[in-house]
Amino acid sequence: MRVVLIDYGAGNLPSVAKALAAAGVAVERSADPARAAAADALVLPGQGHFGQVMEAFRRSGFEDVVRAHVAADRPFLGICVGLQLLVEGSEEAPGVAGLGVLPGRVVRFPEAGVSVPHMGWNTLHPFGASPLLAGVADGAHAYFAHSYVVRFDAADAEAAAFDAGATTTYGPTRFLCAVSRGQLHATQFHPEKSQRVGLRILANFAAAARAAVGRPA
Repeated sequence: MRVVLIDYGAGNLPSVAKALAAAGVAVERSADPARAAAADALVLPGQGHFGQVMEAFRRSGFEDVVRAHVAADRPFLGICVGLQLLVEGSEEAPGVAGLGVLPGRVVRFPEAGVSVPHMGWNTLHPFGASPLLAGVADGAHAYFAHSYVVRFDAADAEAAAFDAGATTTYGPTRFLCAVSRGQLHATQFHPEKSQRVGLRILANFAAAARAAVGRPA
């Protein structure tokens, strides 16, 4: 199975590559959209300002590749801003469109009794039967580092928009921090910084991808 880590200049790329390897995932880091187009599974990391990251991603030539891959329901994992890029846009960069493959927009955390950015460990509360979160206990901790959060467009996002995922709460804000829809998976937290829980999640993604494409590691 070919897993490609998309290299469009994201700052957290080396740590994601190292964590995938530690989780037993044979991953190819590539800046070539043609290599990504031939992959069985794609991993899209992201870190930084939404507008700058989105513009770098578009200049890299990966946009059409990712759109086609997701539309075909092939295994995909977005991490942090890699999740945020999948929705329609962000308050952080008005006028810069996201990919729009998931329903929602990125908004800034309300500064009500909490410090922003949301940085450090927080609990995960899985729901549904996401293969990404198999074996991850309710209340397990993952590492977060973000000032903006996705507000998904659904009256009951957990039931209506996604097969499964996880929620967490920061201050007054309860939000989806992991989502799964078919073979598309994405996390707001950083699996590559989340120690054993993160390695379990990355290994789960690889196992689910292998099952989906019917190929060995």
